[in-house]
Amino acid sequence: METKNLIQKSIDTVRVLSADAVQKANSGHPGTPMALAPLGHVLWSEVMKYNPKNPAWANRDRFILSCGHACMLQYSYLHLTGYEISLKDIENFRQLHSITAGHPEYGLTPGIEVTTGPLGQGFANGVGMAIAQQYMAKRYNQPDFNIFDYHIYAVCSDGDLMEGVSAEAASFAGHLGLGNMIYFYDSNHITIEGDTDITFEEDVSKRFEAYGWHVQNLPDINDLDALNAAIKNAKNETTRPSLIKVRSIIGYGSLNKEDTAAAHGSPLGKDEVRLVKENFGFDPDKSFVIPEEVADFYEKAGENAAKNETEWNELYKNYKERHPDLAKEYEDITSGKVPEGWEKKLPVFEAGEDLATRKASGKTLNAIAEYFPQLIGGSADLAPSTDTNLDDYKSFSAKNRDGRNFHFGIREHAMGAVLNGMVLSNYLIPYGATFLIFSDYMRPPLRLASIMKIRPIMVYTHDSIGLGEDGTTHQPVEQLIGLRTVPNMTVIRPADANETAQAWRVAIEHKDGPVCIVLTRQGIPIIDQKKYASAKNVEKGAYILSDSEGEPDVILIATGSEVHLIMQAQEELKKENINARVVSMPCWNLFDKQSAEYREKVFPKKIRKRLAVEAGSPVGWMKYTTDDGDVVGIEKFGESAPAEEIFEEYGFTVENVVKRARDLLLKKD
Repeated sequence: METKNLIQKSIDTVRVLSADAVQKANSGHPGTPMALAPLGHVLWSEVMKYNPKNPAWANRDRFILSCGHACMLQYSYLHLTGYEISLKDIENFRQLHSITAGHPEYGLTPGIEVTTGPLGQGFANGVGMAIAQQYMAKRYNQPDFNIFDYHIYAVCSDGDLMEGVSAEAASFAGHLGLGNMIYFYDSNHITIEGDTDITFEEDVSKRFEAYGWHVQNLPDINDLDALNAAIKNAKNETTRPSLIKVRSIIGYGSLNKEDTAAAHGSPLGKDEVRLVKENFGFDPDKSFVIPEEVADFYEKAGENAAKNETEWNELYKNYKERHPDLAKEYEDITSGKVPEGWEKKLPVFEAGEDLATRKASGKTLNAIAEYFPQLIGGSADLAPSTDTNLDDYKSFSAKNRDGRNFHFGIREHAMGAVLNGMVLSNYLIPYGATFLIFSDYMRPPLRLASIMKIRPIMVYTHDSIGLGEDGTTHQPVEQLIGLRTVPNMTVIRPADANETAQAWRVAIEHKDGPVCIVLTRQGIPIIDQKKYASAKNVEKGAYILSDSEGEPDVILIATGSEVHLIMQAQEELKKENINARVVSMPCWNLFDKQSAEYREKVFPKKIRKRLAVEAGSPVGWMKYTTDDGDVVGIEKFGESAPAEEIFEEYGFTVENVVKRARDLLLKKD
């Protein structure tokens, strides 16, 4: 078969394979994979560096399918080029326990770099991946040794570019001049409701030019020569991210449904799939057919791509001989090894003064920064308020790729998604900061980080009505329980400066899922560790901070600034001959992971009189207080007033805690 005909046959095979898989599943999105097959062909057979036998190769090019609903495109090419995705897996598309889920999932399917599907997220993830490459290149590349020179390739749809997060991320990427990003905008003019002209008529090319991107426009995605030329141009553009706008026809090859919304989010139908096969020269009575010559072609493409790693391994071997210290540092970091004794550098705060936990967090970050070159981050224009600046380091910018401070701008949503991309470098420990109330702007990337079980660190300050005069709009009430309900999310609200330092230790050592450290604006007392239990117990999620002399009559539980309040209440109850145990509970899910014996020690089943105190929603606390207990919480929005006045108004006083504890004991079992 002539090369040109073989290439066309190969592209059409992916189109038919996609139609078959969606039809068998009786759900999915056939149109976009059929439209994008030529682009997939060019990327996997001619452009990208990858190794199907080692999907985690450090210097591979990254591919992101931001329009994750088109995942049959990606699954098809991963299967054909030799990744551990069988034809049976393709046939089980969208089925229970299959590795070919309805949207790409990191950690489930070999070769998937990031979980996508919620539109715009993959677009922003790629910015984080590009940052990681630039930072690592600046730190490790040496003359004659370009150890890290990979590119980020991404496909985004009309829908991706309608989402606000893509605008935030595109602006940020253009500002940073991330020339290692090559994005393809699939302009097929179709969404679920119909033609995009009902909602989306802007000139996207001009918009991206305004963001500082290099933009090219291709009128026909089927023009492979034009695609290759555009990619070559983009790779030569090293100081600006690139957007290649490609016009495609959704459902290409479907005689009755191409270029219509009917090809977007539903199977084409058995009769239409038969017509597609006939149109492309396939037997309409056979499904999931990969012609032998096509299979051979893509297998060879995968083998050729894998040679890039063979060459890189030789390069790295020589690099390691010439630059052993840098190589050792890199290998230690990527293997998860931490500097021996680093935790001894965590600050210890002496009792006797008040210190906001956000201030303690800043001191901790700066104390440990020199031991972790991979620890980088910043805030959404709030570094002075969140205390997240690393004082001895520059800012990351278009001119300073070795900077460790990030100015994300007022782009909380993009910040979260960019951090996810940075984590996926398998090198960086990134953190991002804003006020707790604005965690609401970050829910999608936080949820996706939890699904992927990756560990960005979020620093959320101004954590309660203690924010004070800024009032209702800025005082979080429901945010703590909202974050706690997300599976794999670790939410730590430390009680004082020392618990804050230990929260950072937990965050650095944590592996599975994002960590949110929730901190106060206002100063709170530093607990005397010589008199009370060690703050190192933060790692257990909850611990007995101060016990009663005899068996407890009541257990007082709190997080954050309210821990000091229940300690005062304990002293007052003691005067009334009421034995109260004080439990600091900075993290629910860490406590839930402890042994049954430890949990019983902290919360004995026989002691059901328990009072939780937290300046947030009381929802969820009954799990720990039992139905014989009670919660001092907040079930309405805040007020604009000095913090101490609001706390008193809302019942966060020693007198009220003592009264509520006393009432519990008077309550009949």
